[in-house]
Amino acid sequence: MNTDKNRSNEMQLMNEDLARAQMSARLGEAHELRRGHQLAMQRRLSRKAERAARQARLALARSL
Repeated sequence: MNTDKNRSNEMQLMNEDLARAQMSARLGEAHELRRGHQLAMQRRLSRKAERAARQARLALARSL
């Protein structure tokens, strides 16, 4: 009976370890997705700023 209890505890611990590993993997994936989204947003904003700077330089050149 004691060995059954030990096996049951071992199975419970294995299930908990598996759940922790899966949660850790999901958190890692979410972090990577967020990072990718942030990089894409930064690239868009950078292109927008470059375009605005180009237009400002062009407007300045036309006014001279």
